[in-house]
Amino acid sequence: MEDCYAGLVRAAGHAAGAGLDAGRFVLGGKSAGGGLAAALALLTRDRGGPVPIGRLLLSPMPDDRGTTFSSHRMAGLDTWDRTSHATAWHAVPGDRYGTAGVPPHAAPASATDLSRLPPACVEAGSAETSRDEAVAYADGIWRAGGEAERQVWPGIFHGFGTLAPRAALGQDDREARSRWPRRIVAR
Repeated sequence: MEDCYAGLVRAAGHAAGAGLDAGRFVLGGKSAGGGLAAALALLTRDRGGPVPIGRLLLSPMPDDRGTTFSSHRMAGLDTWDRTSHATAWHAVPGDRYGTAGVPPHAAPASATDLSRLPPACVEAGSAETSRDEAVAYADGIWRAGGEAERQVWPGIFHGFGTLAPRAALGQDDREARSRWPRRIVAR
């Protein structure tokens, strides 16, 4: 997370020299990167760092606890099942995995304050291990008075867009994830 923050601060500090507006950027990520983008928004808010105008969170992994229905339902199934999910999460906090000792800047779904964050587009497939985490994260944003658009694609599993890029639902997904940032940037 510190590397992400340092990269963001550096990019924002050099944006003008590259002809970019440091005040108009969207954080985004897919899978673990979606969790990192969500956590980075919390960190920038808490440190007073560069403020994104939006967050594009694709199949995010915002929660290490593994207690949701979808995290159990997908055990032994999917390209990214419960075991893969737990292995990835264990690599981040080590022995603190799944405990209250994992800070929100590592597992953003555990944050008690999701207020004052930029709008988010949270996308997941209905057949994903982290589906319920993503849905709960969007709900937490709404409960904190924030703005979130939530997309849950029927029958889509983790990595679907990469494995089946020509499928009709994959095309719909790509179109939706392209429209959202355009709307945010146009504000």
